[in-house]
Amino acid sequence: MSFLRIVMIAASVLSALHGALATDDPYLQKRAAMVRDQIEREGISDPRVLAAMRDVPRHLFVPPSFRARAYEPYPMPIGEGQTISQPYIVGLMTQILRLKETDRVLEVGTGSGYQAAVAARLAAEVYSVEILESLAARSRRTLSDLGFRNVVVRQGDGYYGWEEKGPFDAIIVTCAGGHVPPPLLRQLRDGGRMIMPVGGPFMTQNLVFIEKDARGSITHRNVLPVAFVRLIGH
Repeated sequence: MSFLRIVMIAASVLSALHGALATDDPYLQKRAAMVRDQIEREGISDPRVLAAMRDVPRHLFVPPSFRARAYEPYPMPIGEGQTISQPYIVGLMTQILRLKETDRVLEVGTGSGYQAAVAARLAAEVYSVEILESLAARSRRTLSDLGFRNVVVRQGDGYYGWEEKGPFDAIIVTCAGGHVPPPLLRQLRDGGRMIMPVGGPFMTQNLVFIEKDARGSITHRNVLPVAFVRLIGH
């Protein structure tokens, strides 16, 4: 068999495989474009974060009526007055946390479950708290259907964290509060990292990165202005 014939056969096989993948996931191309144009082009460079966001099917975390728009660069409503954050913000918050494969992560504000799914691709365990029972039940079902076995979702007031599962290597808060909840700081392990939008009603919100050093000292750094739904609860 000639070399040209082998190349043609190989190209045919690759084309067939690509077609099969596209058939199995019709949003594959949109997801790749989202990561390339909205996330990587805007400065998110961690290859593990980029791979996770190419892998997690964002369209399955939004209501069916919004699935065709799931990969657009905007937040999307998910019911109960809540939203799924725009893709860039999810990528930015995830990259800032520098998640490791051994990390135990706390998320406050499960919402759709999308941020938990992205984090679960990078960390060992994700514990997520959602105050609204309908969203907690829906996100739990979505994550289970997609095979995420290292994410646990419970209904509760995320202001108080999840003390019995702590301490945590990283904490991500996906709703804005007027201050950083002291229970979350206590549950953050020495050497841990936390990201949270901070700002009260009628105030500018800032995405704040918090680190606790090996001696338990806390430092804060403003990352950028943001607009998140408010933290419900305490």
